[in-house]
Amino acid sequence: MMGFALDMDGTLYHGDRPIPGAREFINGLKEKGIPFRFVTNNSSHARGFYASRLKRLGFDIEDRDVLTSTIATVNFIRERRPGKTVYAIATPDVAQEIADSGIPMVKDGNVPDIVLLTFDTTIDYKKLNEGYQFIMGGAEFIATHPDDVCPTEYGYDVDIGPFIRLFESLTGKEAVVVGKPNRLLLDMAAVDMGISPEDVIMVGDRLSTDIRMAVDAGIRSILVLSGETDRALLEKSGMHPTWVFDSVSDIKPDCLN
Repeated sequence: MMGFALDMDGTLYHGDRPIPGAREFINGLKEKGIPFRFVTNNSSHARGFYASRLKRLGFDIEDRDVLTSTIATVNFIRERRPGKTVYAIATPDVAQEIADSGIPMVKDGNVPDIVLLTFDTTIDYKKLNEGYQFIMGGAEFIATHPDDVCPTEYGYDVDIGPFIRLFESLTGKEAVVVGKPNRLLLDMAAVDMGISPEDVIMVGDRLSTDIRMAVDAGIRSILVLSGETDRALLEKSGMHPTWVFDSVSDIKPDCLN
């Protein structure tokens, strides 16, 4: 059975405007019983924030249909680092989401097994210094995603990438990165949908994350031209998504082989 991993901004909506036909596409997947997950690298908010946004835009979905890089990383830690303690560099709601997942959070004064870096818009010197000290003390370094900047309606904000390089340069330890374009996010999405990674079709508008992840993982991909990428940029990139459509409204799942 195939399943869809769906990027959101630029693929399903622009800001507060759904892309025409996007809601109908999701409804069609539900009617056919085709599994899907909305996947986002953005780890500055808890999953409910993104689910609420989709619902507000008229998408008939549940919170569990959204897979943030935070949730994917939590699943990765539970599956592949069971019982390990975590020090989270995260906004308060994301830190609470991690704690609520059942992952043991480090107690004051103890060195954690893992320093988990998210897109923390409340980051400060104390968090940076503690993270550095913990990694130097033997903690593994894991990051939710590698993006240098985060697109907004008004341009771009500094994202997590520069902080990953900061910790790596200071400690000499390379981060394990879960989010796009790394295939760990794909693997976690497949587990979440109950299908094999080879059966996932990645749908997105960004060559450097959405399509790169699919190409590197050897899975099928759909590039939609409703967001960041146009045909000229695609031709210049040398990348080869499996299919190219103007928008998700043009995708007919029954015709994908």
